[in-house]
Amino acid sequence: MDYILQPWPWFFSGPLIAFVLFLFFYFGQNFGVSSNLETLCTISGADKFSDYFKTDWRPKDWAIAFLIGLIIGGFIAANYLSNESTISLNPETIQELDKLGFKDAGKKLMPAELFSFENAFSLKGFVLLFVAGIFIGFGTRYADGCTSGHAITGLSSLQLPSLVAVIGFFIGGLIMIWILFPILF
Repeated sequence: MDYILQPWPWFFSGPLIAFVLFLFFYFGQNFGVSSNLETLCTISGADKFSDYFKTDWRPKDWAIAFLIGLIIGGFIAANYLSNESTISLNPETIQELDKLGFKDAGKKLMPAELFSFENAFSLKGFVLLFVAGIFIGFGTRYADGCTSGHAITGLSSLQLPSLVAVIGFFIGGLIMIWILFPILF
């Protein structure tokens, strides 16, 4: 039973993602979280505040099931399919993370310094989440899609704008980890 609690290897999870993507393509849908969140915002009445959300959401009503599935799947994975075993990290990485204030580096997949309610509702955590949300929202709108939409759907359908967006996401991630992360923590 312990093997179920381990992260799934690429050769199992990769084909599952490809199968889900195939189903999306087959039914004429695009895979991406940001477009589904746009639909949820439209349903919630955001069209009263912004013309951007003035669209007919009824053809995208499946997005609600997708988002609910993401939330339920994440909850199940975090609470029932995770174990407390240590993860293999380079000792130098553990030392660097310890210097940044991550005391359980290598002991948990989700460090409490980032993934706890106490830290999320502290002033620093709230400001980080708020600013990150603004950047992610702006970037998603500017790139006309999110990382999952561009990296999975866009690249698999050989779209050049998605390649440019994914390269930009990786550059942004490198800047965050190597420059901003040490300043913030």
